Amino acid sequence: MIPRPKVLNPLSGSYDLAAGSTISGPDTLVEPIRTALPMLDLRPGDDGAITTRHDPALGAEAYRLIAGSRGIEITAGGPAGAFYAAQSLHQLLPDASYRVTARGSWTVPGVRIEDSPRFPWRGLHLDVARHFFPRREVMRLIDLMAVHKLNHLHLHLADDQGWRVESRAYPLLHEVASHRPRTAVHFYREDEAYDGVPHGGYYTLADLAELADYARARAVTIVPEIDVPGHASAILAAYPSLGVTDEPHQVMERWGISPAILSPFPSTIEFLTTIFDELLEALGDTPYVHIGGDEVVLDRWTSSPEIVAYRDSLGLATSNDLQAWFLRQLADALAERGSRAVVWDEAFVSGGLRQDTVVMPWRGMNVGRRAAAAGHDVVATAVFPLYFDYAEAASADEPMAIGETITVADVAAFDPAPGDWSPGERSHVLGAQAQLWTERVPDARTMDYRLWPRACAVAEIAWGPRDDFDGRLDAHLGRLDALGVEYRPPAGPRPWQRRRPHRPGLNDVSAVMSRIDEMTHDAESTRPSV
Repeated sequence: MIPRPKVLNPLSGSYDLAAGSTISGPDTLVEPIRTALPMLDLRPGDDGAITTRHDPALGAEAYRLIAGSRGIEITAGGPAGAFYAAQSLHQLLPDASYRVTARGSWTVPGVRIEDSPRFPWRGLHLDVARHFFPRREVMRLIDLMAVHKLNHLHLHLADDQGWRVESRAYPLLHEVASHRPRTAVHFYREDEAYDGVPHGGYYTLADLAELADYARARAVTIVPEIDVPGHASAILAAYPSLGVTDEPHQVMERWGISPAILSPFPSTIEFLTTIFDELLEALGDTPYVHIGGDEVVLDRWTSSPEIVAYRDSLGLATSNDLQAWFLRQLADALAERGSRAVVWDEAFVSGGLRQDTVVMPWRGMNVGRRAAAAGHDVVATAVFPLYFDYAEAASADEPMAIGETITVADVAAFDPAPGDWSPGERSHVLGAQAQLWTERVPDARTMDYRLWPRACAVAEIAWGPRDDFDGRLDAHLGRLDALGVEYRPPAGPRPWQRRRPHRPGLNDVSAVMSRIDEMTHDAESTRPSV
């Protein structure tokens, strides 16, 4: 199984589980199991092949599953635990049971499973700003996350290259900022070249509501990100008055970072809180909202007499202090609405965060440790080994990638809460999350290739024990085949997966990590790092 349960003991006997079987127990447990096992078409009843019980002494995501000759018994601490029990039950069945047309009867071997996750945050990040992925692809990703007991989907909804959310209050965001006339296709450090093909798209508020409901039914929490105050070209293309000057902007066609930045004035905070209100109304209960704070070029704030005067009126000494104040206002507004702010580690280094703000230390675990020591909850997101826009091998056979090399083995060896951290520091680790930035991920087939099976390793390290992961992964690939996942084969890409060839040697992971770790010790290190 992936992820591996804490306890999995074989028992004598087995049970033939047929489509249309009856499931009994409280609706709060029965419905998640029915959602997780659609091929079984389970029918609620007073007694049946599957019996469910609620045990409040178990954690919300914990479960116990016993299968034997008399049927299957599932005891869960809550709906999520029942859902995960069903996913484990599914992994006891043949690979063919993962096909949409699967129907019939399957033999469930006798087994006792006792299980609960090591971390509450087991996440994937999808950048839909650089390349847009339609709602159907996000729903498919949610399904694949559910199979692997991954439970947080971080959607990067805004960046220089595109805005991806309908706004009724500010409609130019989806009318203007959601598309660009062309996209850069050149390799790193080469002359600029573009495809000449318009690219764009956005989610309506109804789309977001549907995605949130779909995810919630599968024990997945959507974490929306509106990245500010930098990464703002698309926002300013729609509403240039929110910038430092009224100069026109365009949705960026090239990759990299722009100096475009929102103003820090109350009108900008009012704009963003209005956007948050629209997002939260559509998504429903949203425990976390990511507000970015990364890779901000503060030069325009520093050179603006009006902004310097405003900064001085607040009693702040530097532009970094002003950014910290700006993000604090947004975090306070989210807290009033029942959501916790999440930021990238630059915002922690700048200081001034609310104590309940969650930090994602993408620049490495050293800055993550400092954030945890300061009392912030952290989600491990380090470039190495959790940036899946990096190639899996330093080979031209790989499709074009931003960096190299991060393998499945690298991910599987990673510990989100290292043993040399103090118990107090480890207690602030919420979990781990892999990032898929999509500059070089133009479509769903490439997304499959980049995510899987490395995301299987994320599920493993965030859930619990890691014994014999390689052997279990080999067996698990048959399930991915049945699910139609176009993953990267262990032996390397298939001929049609090679696409534009990767050019190895342009980025050394060790050198990158050393450089950006050093930058985290500078309170003014908001400027782009990579």
